[in-house]
Formats: sequence, structure tokens, C-alpha cells
Amino acid sequence: MFTITVTPRFGDVDGLGHINNVVLGNWFELGRNPIFRMFQPNLNLSHDVWTLIMAHTDFDFLDELFYQYDVEIRTYITRIGTKSFTTYHEAWQEGRLCVKGSAVIVHYDFKNKVTTPIPDDIKVQLQEHLIEMPK
Repeated sequence: MFTITVTPRFGDVDGLGHINNVVLGNWFELGRNPIFRMFQPNLNLSHDVWTLIMAHTDFDFLDELFYQYDVEIRTYITRIGTKSFTTYHEAWQEGRLCVKGSAVIVHYDFKNKVTTPIPDDIKVQLQEHLIEMPK
């Protein structure tokens, strides 16, 4: 599991005084940075070296998030395939699970526009953060 703490910004608040739903995608992406570093340690985004592309993402909003409290983002791996893997994220505030979601990330060759196998050494690193999701 990877964890980061996010301090909400004033601009993250919507007209109802809650953290806006669109903010969670950015926070969950921040939570994936340690995973991205497994593939590209310096986070170089050049098409000739970057090898990841997002294929799917989803969110379940379970409780409200508020401006005045920090948010803990927890990131796990729930599936490792040949050419893709799935991350699972949780946003916690004041001891409450407020948002959960997942993202499918594909190992991708941008030059040839094809999916490619995840290298075995990186699969081993991903495996260290694998959890089984309840059904």
C-alpha cells in the first residue's frame, strides 16, 4: 500500500462547501506516482520512454469531504495481468472512508501504438502491493 496526505486547497471546494468530485481523480493520480516510478523512476513523460496509459477509471462517493481537514489517499494493486494492472484507491478523512475507486493502467508502446507485456521485474514490485478485494 502507498499512502499520501493531501491538504485540500480553497479552489477544491464546490458551491455546497464540499470537496468537488472532479478533484478525486487528481488526488488518486498523485497516489499512483510511486507506481509510475516503478516503470519510469524520473517520471520522464517523453513518448519514447513513457510506457503507461489509462484505460478505465471509476469512483464511488461514499461520504462528504470537507476543506478544513487533510485527506489520506491509500493506493493498492488489485490485479496484475500480462499487459495491464488495476489500482484501487481510497480517500479517508477524519477516520471515514469517503471515496473509493479504481483505475486500469495498460503497459503501452506509444511509438507503435500497441500494448506490451509488463516486464517481470516490475510485476514483482507490483506484487508487493497486491491486495485481494472482497467480493
